[in-house]
Amino acid sequence: MKLKLFLLVFFTLGIQVSSWAQCAMCRASVENNVSNGETTIGAGLNNGILYLFVMPYLMAAIIGFFWYRTAKKRKAKLTLR
Repeated sequence: MKLKLFLLVFFTLGIQVSSWAQCAMCRASVENNVSNGETTIGAGLNNGILYLFVMPYLMAAIIGFFWYRTAKKRKAKLTLR
C-alpha cells in the first residue's frame, strides 16, 4: 500500500513539473500569433488551461468515490455480522 501511494505521489509530481515548464513557451507563442493578427490559438490555449485545471479535481472526485464505495461495503459487511 505504501509503495502504491509513493508511486502515485511520484508520478503526480513528475507530471506537474513538466506542465509548469511550458508556461513560457505558451505565452511566447500566443504573443507571437496575436502580433501577427491570428487570434484562434487563444481558444486552444484556453482549452488546455481548463484541462489542466479540471484534472486534479477529477482525480480527487474519483478517489473520493472509490473511498466512499469501499467504506459503504465495509459498513454493510459489519452490519451483517
